[in-house]
Parts: sequence; C-alpha cells; structure tokens
Amino acid sequence: MSSSASETAVVSGSVALPDRAAFPLGPIPVDGGTRFAVHAPHSDRVQVCLVDDDGNEHRVDLPDRTYGVWHGVVPGVGAGQRYGYRAYGPWQPQWGLRTNPHKILLDPWARRIDGDVGDPDRLIPHQGDPFGAMSTVDSLGHTPLSVVTPALTPMHDKPRVPWENTVVYELHVGSYTAHHPLVPPELRGTYLGLAHRSVIDHLVALGVTTVELLPVQAFVTEPSVRARGMRNHWGYSTASYFAPHPAYAVTPGNEIAEFRTMVDAFHSAGLEVLLDVVYNHTCEASVDGPSLSWRGLDAPGYYLLDAHGRDVDLTGCGNTLDASSPIVVRMVCDSLRYWADVMGVDGFRFDLASALARPRGGAFDPRAALLTAIVTDPVLCDVKLVAEPWDATAHGYQLGNFGAQWAEWNDRYRDTVRRYWAGRSGIREMASRLTGSEDLYDRNIRQPWMSVNFVTAHDGFTLADAVSYERKHNDENGEEGRDGSNNNESVNHGVEGPTDDPEILAARDRHIRAMLATLLLSTGTPMLLAGDEFGHTQNGNNNAYCVPEDVPVRDAWPLDWEHADRARTDYVRELLRLRKRVPVLRQRRFFEGRARSVGYPDLVWFGIEGIELDEDAWHDDSRRTLQGWVDGSQLGTVTRTGVTLEDSSGLFVLHAGDAATVTLAGPEWYRGDIACVFDSSAPDGRPANTSPMRVGSSYPVDGPTVLIFRIADDDPIEHE
Repeated sequence: MSSSASETAVVSGSVALPDRAAFPLGPIPVDGGTRFAVHAPHSDRVQVCLVDDDGNEHRVDLPDRTYGVWHGVVPGVGAGQRYGYRAYGPWQPQWGLRTNPHKILLDPWARRIDGDVGDPDRLIPHQGDPFGAMSTVDSLGHTPLSVVTPALTPMHDKPRVPWENTVVYELHVGSYTAHHPLVPPELRGTYLGLAHRSVIDHLVALGVTTVELLPVQAFVTEPSVRARGMRNHWGYSTASYFAPHPAYAVTPGNEIAEFRTMVDAFHSAGLEVLLDVVYNHTCEASVDGPSLSWRGLDAPGYYLLDAHGRDVDLTGCGNTLDASSPIVVRMVCDSLRYWADVMGVDGFRFDLASALARPRGGAFDPRAALLTAIVTDPVLCDVKLVAEPWDATAHGYQLGNFGAQWAEWNDRYRDTVRRYWAGRSGIREMASRLTGSEDLYDRNIRQPWMSVNFVTAHDGFTLADAVSYERKHNDENGEEGRDGSNNNESVNHGVEGPTDDPEILAARDRHIRAMLATLLLSTGTPMLLAGDEFGHTQNGNNNAYCVPEDVPVRDAWPLDWEHADRARTDYVRELLRLRKRVPVLRQRRFFEGRARSVGYPDLVWFGIEGIELDEDAWHDDSRRTLQGWVDGSQLGTVTRTGVTLEDSSGLFVLHAGDAATVTLAGPEWYRGDIACVFDSSAPDGRPANTSPMRVGSSYPVDGPTVLIFRIADDDPIEHE
C-alpha cells in the first residue's frame, strides 16, 4: 500500500485487531489488512511501527500474546508497507535480555527489507558498557526496515539432477557478471545478469549442472569491517533469512521477482540453483554489537549465551545461533522451505554447519534438533543438502560425521590434491581421494557423491593463484595481512605472482590442468570455483570477502572475462564431457577393491613399474606415480528411467614427477590393448598418440600428467 494509505488507515498509538492464531510468524496479507506475528516472549508490549516514504512513524500495538508470540491484524496495510517492531520489557543484559524500545527492529520473518545501516552507533542498544545502562538514542532512519510482500505461487518445476551426475559451480552474484562483455551494462552484477542468455549458454556448454550462489539472503556489513571503511562482499553477515539481498536487483524493491526470474531461467536450461546459507550466526556480532532484530526480540532464545549473558562464539563472527532452541529451529526450517518452495531453489550449502549440531555449544551431535528437523521435513528431505563440516573451533571439525542425507565439503580432498601435485606427498591418501574418500564416509550409510570434492572455493586462492603465489597477499583487506589462511598448499614455480617467463607460465598451466583433471575425473561430486575455467586471479588475495565501502557492487572483485583463457575453458568442457560419457567416473557406490561375482576386483592399484602395489609401496612417500585399473561391469549406475548403464574398463595414471617412463599397468585377467583418450599434458587434453597399446608397454611422460586409457575395443557412449 502507499504511505498515504497507511497514514489514513492507522492512527499512531492505536491497537491492532485481535487475532487468535500465533502462527505462522511474519507479515501475512489478509482481507482488509496485514496480520503481523513476532516472537518476543520476554516483552510486555510490542508495537508494529509503520514508516511512510518521508520517514514518519505510526505505531500500532499488537494485542495478543500466545506462546510468546505477539500478533494481531492491522487494517488497511498491504504489500509495499515498510515497518519494524519496537519491543518493551526488561533490560537485564547480565541475563541476555536487551529489550530496548528505542531500537526499531527488523522482522526475522520478513520477505523483503529496505534500506541500509546509517550511523551504526545509533543501533547500539547500550550506553558504553554492554552490561551498563540502556541507550535511549532512537535508531529509526539508521536501520533497515521490513517490507510487507504479497503471497506468491510456489515454483515446483525443477531439474532434479541426480547427485551422481551433479557438477557444482560456485559463484558470486555480483562479481560473476560485473564485467561480462555480453551482459548489458544495466544487468551486470544482478540476478537478471545471471539470467542472461550468454551466461546460461556458458554454463550449459561448460557442462556444469548446479550453480551454487554465495549468500543471497539479505546481509549488512558487520561493525568491525565497517569501522575500517570496508563493505562486506561475500555476504556472510545475514540481516534477514527470508529476504533476497536487495543490492543484486536491477530495480530497487523488485528483488523477489528478479530472483525468481533468475531461478526460472536456470531451470529452463536444466540447471539447478543451490544457496549458500548462513544459519550459524547473524550480522549483530558480539554482545557489544548492534541491535537490528533478534537481539532486541529474544537474545536468550536466538543466541548461545554463557551464564553471564555474553555470546558464545563458535563461528569466529561474534555470535552463534542456538540451533537447539525451538524458535531457531522454526526460523531456519521456515526459511529453508520458503526458499525451496516459493523461491524455487534446489538445495542448500550450510556455512559452518557443525555449529548447527552442537547443542548449547557442546559436543557435535549428528542427531541434533535442527539437523533432525531438516532431514525429516517433508519438503526439505527432497532437496540437496550440503554441509560445510566444521566451525571456527577445533571441536567443530566433523568431516564425515554428518548424517546419511548430507553431502559434505571435503577439504581433505583439496589439501591432498594440492600437496600431491606440488610434489609434497606420496600416493597413499591420493588414492582415497580419487575414489570417493571411503576412509572418511561410512560406506554402510553414505555414498561416494556425498564427498563434494574441490581444490578451490571462494575462501582461499583461485586456481590460477594457487600455482602463482606461495603466500597470501591480503593487504587491501585492511587487516594488515592477518586475515585469511596461511595453510594454502600452494606453489609459485619460481616467481611470486605475475611473470612473462614462458617456462614458468607453461609449468603453471600444466599444473592447473593436472589439478582440474584430477578434480573432474575423481569419484564424488566435483565443485568448480567460477572463473577457474578461464584463469581468473585475485592477485594473491586468499580472503576476498570485503571491498572499500564506496566500491559499487559491479566493481567488487569482478571476474575478468576480457582476458579469459578460452583454451582452458575448452579443456574443462572436454573433461566434463569425458566424465559424462564414462559412468564409472560418477558411480553411486564405493569401489569394492576385491573380487565380486564376476571373479575379479573393480579396482586395482599399481605403481610406475606396472606392478601391483604392496604394503611397503603404499607407505613409500617418495612415490609420485599412481595407476588404477577400474572395471565398469556390475557398475550399479542407472539412467533416470532405471536402465542399467554398461561401462568399460580402463586405466588412469597420475604422475606428479619429472620426466619418466611409465609401464602401463593391467590386471592379470586382462592383457589386451588399451588406448589413451585423455592427456592433461596437452593444452586441449587430446593425446598425441591414440593408437592401441598393449598392457605392459612403456609410456614416456615428460612431467606432471594425468592420463586416461580405455580398453581399445570399447566405444564410449554418452548416456543421459
């Protein structure tokens, strides 16, 4: 409704109409008005504060309190109305109660927010000492406001890509198209920019199936970053778990429609959309931080607090949501269902997911309340669920320990692959990572695709930087280089950063091709970082989470499409075509590694000499060559229609050393010919010699290389 309609419909200080139901929470348009319901169990009075276009405020008391929820219907209020809440009640910070009616608060269930933080000091609920007196400075005009939105029809027509066929592509909405030459300038850095045909054509041609978006739930910059004159870029500082981030909209206020348009465009091309979601902490920081929403409504209900009312910080961000609290479980599940149902997304990657499964901040429990609620929800059990299986504490590292329905980011895969191709490790752990990391995932309840394999992600070096820098270069973040990991497992091939030396450039390119081949041909779910397919660099910054506050979204860490390496893009495309053509590379179950009903194993390991590895060889860390023979019979992989996929057998070779001669291995039951179908030493991945060769033949390699051989008589067939 318009602000003028709001002014005539409601008189400041009036009382909303009674409403008998406490749920659902949030603003719900009804006949003749809008029903408001907000959880504020410690308050003795809650007001809906309607704000017009001139910033004038009109307060309406909510008349009913049920189960700690204040609710009522405000007549004459409809979609488009800006509002917030004022909560009255005890100021007892030592008990975590920070009820302060001078702070206008966002509705935790609002579907849209408007505005940004003005003077951050006006949002602080206390005077000086966070355990001292209440601040009486009003925050209106300096804090975002919630907006009433109309009901929408759910989006149910989804691609539903099987997990074993999934290839994830992680990108940032703003950065991805910020400088894209084929996207119209007015669309760059936005939801509609991602929906542009040139973007979707690139993703489809590349061969990815699933786009994972860095946080798009509305966020604001945290106080410590703002104090340095910087702005949060990645978005891991949530201000609303239901509202799309407004800065990614072409038209202000149209972010919901534009987001749904983007999702629909992806779905029409057969691409899925995953959201990176941050349910472990909020933008309100620690106990001395601002009061934008949850802290002023029910800090003890939303946050983990110690016995003295201070925030328990498992996240490194100042606060931790209490995932065992009923209101947090309700909020997270309502939010997830909204994004999956109304906004149409296909799944979620949970940031610092271990923090969601540590009741009261204690030991990790895979059956914790929130994780149990998610996997048993009739809507959420049917979407892709991916955990980042750690938090900011040592006790939070829980790789492999999530439940049966969870895929997990596998950082052990990243570190192993980087170490191996840097010449810093042997073959033992590499073999496990190549074949789905069964040592980390219980084969009785888990499957290989639950390992989300990656060598790069938003957090860390890009692939180009991982072979160009031995140390991080984060000075421009304004933290004097203290931020970002020091454990990068990177190399620079002789020069730190850019160089014109052709030998160094060739070595870096070859190194990248080997890591890409390893990633995209390993068992598990591969994840690419956007831009790695064409050589994007962040100039050695391994923590590009912020930019100066005056930098527009469209100029914040933009991908450099102008100087894209098209040959590398073609190389990635060929790798993903090979993965699609060979089902054994994306199977649904772990290798047995021992005799089956056909009489021989599905996987046998060999060394550079073509001899099967024994115990001593496995523990020889000087070895730099690993060969694996895979047998594709009795694969167990089926098409979407249930037809069993037949697959051939073949050999893969990983050589991380200098020039050498490899004796092509083969198991004792096969002594026929094999033919090379992929060679990472070639810029296009196409082997110079594709002639059939007898198992046991000598094969020269001139440096780090990934080779794929197939039985010579087999004709690989592409299966949909």
